[in-house]
Amino acid sequence: MATNDTGFFANPVVKWIEYRLPVFSTIDHMVGTKYPTPKNLNYWWNFGSLAGLCLVVQILTGIVLVMHYTPHTSMAFDSVEHIMRDVNYGWLLRYIHANGASMFFIVVYIHIFRGLYFGSYKSPREILWFLGVIILLLMMATAFMGYVLPWGQMSFWGATVITNLFSALPGVGEPIVTWLWGGYSVDNPTLNRFFSLHYLLPFVIVGVVLLHILALHQHGSNNPLGIDVKGPQDTIPFHPYYTVKDAVGVGVFLLLFAFFVFYAPNMLGHPDNYIPANPLVTPAHIVPEWYFLPFYAILRSVPDKLGGVLLMFGAIAILFLLPWLDTSRVRSARFRPTYKWLTWIFLIACIGLGYSGGSPAEGLPLIIGQVCTVYYFLHFLVLFPLVGWFEKPDKLPASISEPVLPKAAAAAAE
Repeated sequence: MATNDTGFFANPVVKWIEYRLPVFSTIDHMVGTKYPTPKNLNYWWNFGSLAGLCLVVQILTGIVLVMHYTPHTSMAFDSVEHIMRDVNYGWLLRYIHANGASMFFIVVYIHIFRGLYFGSYKSPREILWFLGVIILLLMMATAFMGYVLPWGQMSFWGATVITNLFSALPGVGEPIVTWLWGGYSVDNPTLNRFFSLHYLLPFVIVGVVLLHILALHQHGSNNPLGIDVKGPQDTIPFHPYYTVKDAVGVGVFLLLFAFFVFYAPNMLGHPDNYIPANPLVTPAHIVPEWYFLPFYAILRSVPDKLGGVLLMFGAIAILFLLPWLDTSRVRSARFRPTYKWLTWIFLIACIGLGYSGGSPAEGLPLIIGQVCTVYYFLHFLVLFPLVGWFEKPDKLPASISEPVLPKAAAAAAE
């Protein structure tokens, strides 16, 4: 937006509003020309803005869908079919919302992996990392409750199995399950509670996201080199450089999103959810949505129910400890040869957990799940601190500009 020499916005309407409500200058300081950003950010840094886009899409489509949904066990399934068949573009809204949840998790999981690879959880960004993990937990709760709302076979039995896990907690488990159900079985009170919380939690996520952005602006973004900004020579304004880069990322992301919505809308779901919920018929293989499969595999890798529950929740809780488990003084894996390979092995282990969680708990898939579960915790609790102590990192550049400017000079010469 054009500005005059005094720094105020030139448009008279904008100036009138700005004088009374400084919203435009606040935006400019957060994501505009006044926000200095490391000059070497690559496309891995697009996924934060993509996650924000997914959240907005989920909220907007959810608000419209709820106008036509009936949270009652005798009408929920039919109301979803009504949305699909009778509401103008209802099929499109539902497919965007259902696949949008998967896109949201894809983006957030990549965002987390980028943070692990480049050390974005290290000082002074610990609280930024904590808020990100809290957002992940809120997303999981919201997605789980949303999966129950269509009231199909997998919705009903998934809710029954997952909520029953709390019964493993000694002393307090049974009261928690009764409270979650609103009675003594998964029934209409359960559906009403889940519907209410599913509608509420996205707005809680918005609040935590705002805190996440506030924490980000306190010390600025990390960068692929993992070194601190040494001065103005290491930064460029967020706008227009990274807004254009984000726009490219949004375009590619929307193409992928559109593919699933229009060509494979049910690929990431389960066919049993197109069968009305029946408490008297148990599906042959009860599985959660794909984005919960790694944690489901960790749950099933332990024969003891309580042990499995503790490991499953521990797999997420351990993320809060990363700033202290990682003993290396170097952030980025680019300069940590051993840690770099361990991070890719960790990614393979997570994929193995996803495969195991989506397969019957027997034979080779079960063994793969157990091996990958062992590595998951070994990676964080043992290898993280040991590698930080004994690894010899490569030499760090003196500044962000040092490796960036020679490339720019060579490109100009060509």
